[in-house]
Formats: sequence, structure tokens, C-alpha cells
Amino acid sequence: MKLIETIPQCNLLEVNLNKCILEISLNRIDVFNALNPELIQELINIFSWAANNSAATANSLISDSGEILPRVIILKGNGKHFCAGADINWMKNSGEYTLEENQKDAKKLDELFYGIWSNPCFTIGLIKGVALGGGAGLVACLDHVIAMDGSKIAMSEIKLGILPAVIGPYVYRRLGSAQFRRLAMLGSRINTDEALRIGFIDEIAKDEADLSINCNKIISQILTSAPSAIEQAKFLCKTFDDWNENMKELRDYTLKTTSVMRGGKEGQEGLGAFIERRDPKWHVNNEE
Repeated sequence: MKLIETIPQCNLLEVNLNKCILEISLNRIDVFNALNPELIQELINIFSWAANNSAATANSLISDSGEILPRVIILKGNGKHFCAGADINWMKNSGEYTLEENQKDAKKLDELFYGIWSNPCFTIGLIKGVALGGGAGLVACLDHVIAMDGSKIAMSEIKLGILPAVIGPYVYRRLGSAQFRRLAMLGSRINTDEALRIGFIDEIAKDEADLSINCNKIISQILTSAPSAIEQAKFLCKTFDDWNENMKELRDYTLKTTSVMRGGKEGQEGLGAFIERRDPKWHVNNEE
């Protein structure tokens, strides 16, 4: 079975795999790509598929059958808006759910956010229109975010009498304590200039054409990086975030990590390529 034939079936997503680039588009245009249980599950499924079939996970650029494996994921929204947050009718109905049922829903949301945040592929978000509530959570989980000028981001939960709790760990890590606390209490929409200033996004694009151009520039950069090392860079960051031991043990950990990577498959290929004045095997010209 071909790799593309193993991609999970989706009703609320458009999915396109082109060589090593997987493009995922939210496709609930009529409700501004609001998250409901079906869309959340489809996103969980496709990001899980990407993690299990990535070049980083396989420690190889191609599958056993010779197919190119995913290295980059692009997440965007069809229509006017990226994601208007959780479907308001679904949220309203939660008042009729038991505590256990609401916790089950929240667990699915966290599974989605963690699956994006920890994905071994390099993830790029293309944002236009609004990214509210859960949409802001999606933004926070991505590795590189490009927003079109005029877009708005908000942790708007407090306006509905709830909290940005499930998205909180991911937004907090992206923004830091002070900005997370301020925006969680205000619940107001911030523009692209402020989002760039506080680190919610990484670039501003002037229009949709510029959004695509900027995205291709980032892809060209990331395809010169070793795919498994990209996954390990994420794990290294998580280790630093979660470290509770003393500084000496952290230094010992980094020394061991460096030694392992140097002697590993990618480390030896990268060092050898540098000495031999050639591109490493993972180096791809995105313009080809």
C-alpha cells in the first residue's frame, strides 16, 4: 500500500501530501473552522499519522517502499478565518454533560494540542482572519507561525466565563508568564504587530501571496536541517522546560546528548558532508 493511501480519511479537513510536505487545511468554512468533536478527532488522527510516518521517526528520508517521508507540516484554514475557537453550540451543550463527559472532551483537546506541539515534523502555521480560543491554542503549538496582516488572535475564553486552561500550557510556554496572564484576563483580540512583539507569531505577511512566499522560504530553510535532529531539538527544549534537577546533572545530560548525536547516523553524515564540501543527504532544494 502506498504511503498516501494510509492517510486517515477526513470530512472536515483537506489534506495534501506533496513529497515531504504535508498540508492540512481546516475546512468548516461555514462556521469559520470552529472546533467540534469530529474536527478535533480528525486533527488528532492526521497529526498522529504524520508522527508515525515522519522521516524523523523512521530516521530515514524514504520509506521501506522507497516513498519520500513527511518532514514539514503546514496548518491553515480555508475560507476567511483560520479558526474561531470551539464550536459555540458544542460548548453550550456541555452544560448538560456530566463532569466525566466534560473531562473526556477536554482530554481530547489536550491530545490534539500535545500531538501538534510534540510532533516530530517541523510545523508551520499560516494564519489569516481570526484565531480565537482553541484557535489561539493551535497557533501556540506550532513551530513557526506566519500571520497575514490584519489577523487577530485572542484567548477569548474569559469573555464566556471560562478559562484558557487546556490551551494554557502551550500558550504559556510560547509567551511566558506575564503575557499569558495579561491576555488570559483581558480576553481581547491582539493584532499582528502586538502578536509579533510578544512572540505569539514569528512573521507578518502583507497578503495571501506573501503568506505563501514566506512559507516557502521557511520550508527551504528547514529542508537543509537534519529531520531526526529537528525532533531531538524539540525533545531537548522539553527537557529544559521540565528539568527539576541541579545544574550539574543538566550539564552532564547535555554532554551525553552531544556525544550521542555526534556519533549518530545524522551527525556522521552532517560532519562528513561538511568535511567533503558537499550537501548532506537530507538537504533538499525546495525550488526543484
